Amino acid sequence: MNAWVLVGGRLVVTQALAHLERPDLVIAADGGARHAATLGVPITTWVGDFDSSDDLTLRTPRIVHPRAKASTDAELAVTLAREAGATRLTLMGAFGGRFDHTFALTLGAVRLAQEGLPTLLHSGDEWGQPLLPHAAVTLQLRAGQTFSVLAASPLTGLGIRGARWPLTDAHVPLGSGLTVSNEGAGGPVTLTLASGTALVTVIEDAP
Repeated sequence: MNAWVLVGGRLVVTQALAHLERPDLVIAADGGARHAATLGVPITTWVGDFDSSDDLTLRTPRIVHPRAKASTDAELAVTLAREAGATRLTLMGAFGGRFDHTFALTLGAVRLAQEGLPTLLHSGDEWGQPLLPHAAVTLQLRAGQTFSVLAASPLTGLGIRGARWPLTDAHVPLGSGLTVSNEGAGGPVTLTLASGTALVTVIEDAP
């Protein structure tokens, strides 16, 4: 089951959004419900403490939580998607907004992928996906299109083929800029990793 979770970051309408597979399930996390109209999708369930959606009036089932809670609204929405049987997850509106929420979302996506749930983060003009050991990621990029490999832990054995700046069996420390702002060469870019975890991000053209 393909599930979308709408979160409160930015969302820019680009061709990249049009190419995504439509969802079977849409869970909105508080103010992320604003993205439903832009995406043209109905919300299955709306969840959160509703501190960032006072101006929204939607006819959709709501699950209300107190502001004093141990999980973010996005985590609550992801939990609902998993309980409903989601086998693929896209966090829409994942980039931009508050840095603490974005950082938690990106690391959470890596954890979900480690747990066997393929997870994509998308804001239309930028998207990302986890890179795990022994699970190659192939990107179809235009010549000059920017992508980065962001180490979520120290990386060993990183391979990048088909890019402007390829790498073979590279070791990348946590926080290194070595793999930031690489570029596609006009064909598929293949990424492989021996150990560690990373997030691959891709920049899309704005309309």
